[in-house]
Amino acid sequence: MNTLFEPSERAEDYRQRLLAFMDENIYPNESVYEEQMRELAAQGSPHATPQILLDLKKKAKAAELWNMFHPHAEWGPGLTNLEYAHLAEITGRVPWSPEVFNCNAPDTGNMEVFTLFGTDEHKEKYLKPLLDGEIASAFAMTEPAVASSDATNVELRMERDGDEYVLNGRKWFASNAVRPDCKVLIVMGKTDPTAPTHRQQSMMVVPTDAPGLTILRNLNVFGYVDRESHGELIFDNVRVPLTDVLKGEGEGFAIAQARLGPGRIHHCMRAIGMAERALDLMCARAVSRTTFGAPLADRANIQDWIAEARIDIEMVRLLTLKAAHMMDTVGNKQAATEIAAIKVAAPNVALKIVDRAIQVFGGMGVTDDVPLAAFYAHLRTLRLADGPDEVHKRAIARRELRPYVKAQAETVPGVSDDVLSARY
Repeated sequence: MNTLFEPSERAEDYRQRLLAFMDENIYPNESVYEEQMRELAAQGSPHATPQILLDLKKKAKAAELWNMFHPHAEWGPGLTNLEYAHLAEITGRVPWSPEVFNCNAPDTGNMEVFTLFGTDEHKEKYLKPLLDGEIASAFAMTEPAVASSDATNVELRMERDGDEYVLNGRKWFASNAVRPDCKVLIVMGKTDPTAPTHRQQSMMVVPTDAPGLTILRNLNVFGYVDRESHGELIFDNVRVPLTDVLKGEGEGFAIAQARLGPGRIHHCMRAIGMAERALDLMCARAVSRTTFGAPLADRANIQDWIAEARIDIEMVRLLTLKAAHMMDTVGNKQAATEIAAIKVAAPNVALKIVDRAIQVFGGMGVTDDVPLAAFYAHLRTLRLADGPDEVHKRAIARRELRPYVKAQAETVPGVSDDVLSARY
């Protein structure tokens, strides 16, 4: 690995302890987790927390492998984005393991929002229980009626009425919202449709038991009933006090950008962890499975897949670590191209590797006997979550085109620089 991106001494200590914890506690309990989840589903509680997860959370907290994502030393170990990236990859090898360490989305992003923009009351009522792993939270931005990849489209209205705002509208894909331990939402809506485009939105804190809020249903994803859930919500005259507006009216878009940057690093490194696990499974299957008198590992196409997987993983890991390093050193804005690039590259690379691993496993690959089908569903969904590929590619292309557009505006008579800049 490029020495620039190697773990610091502090991060390496966490990495070694985390690897040992995974070997001792997570991998041996994958089947236990699945069995307990089947039992909860049979009891009509598919979004409840299984006992094994509660037990492992206690162990992780005792091992001081807790809240590793949090960059603020007051609330966590204060690791940088680059330091935590190495850890996020390891937890990605088992999709439910981030919650063992209280490092699961969307709670991580919500905890950072409460840290940066919450009032003292928010921190006492919601941030501390979230940091302790006692409750869950949801982030409600996506809507079914508009293209939410453009956050300026959100239509949920937040209308001022005296000392309160009244919320009306519909949200969906609010992960965690259907969980019985989900106690709070961070909701993005439109407070002033007449304001400048990126000042029309605000974010507000809404408890899940607020009058007028209906958690309508869970949305299955590729047929899976995910434990964290993906809720569809109806807001019918939900009243929110002025004190529950985060940062201030019109700050919703800015908060969203601050929240999603670090989260994309986490998602992408976990995707790389899934790709590594899929490659491990592919190699083990290839050497143990025989067809037509020879191991699959002897087949040239399988060797190509394995070699290409290693090449692709190394490339996307370096790009992701570079993005994390830039966020730490020059800030999210300067790292915008790299953040967008990894959000496209990491899920696509991992998806290709998982798909080939499924092919090597044959029929077993699409069953629940191995985790590959669940990996595939998660990674394919990740190509939409936090912005679809096309939006990130558009953003990258516009940044690449910008200097050429400016040069054209300077040389072509009658072409307004303002007009061209608005397009790019």
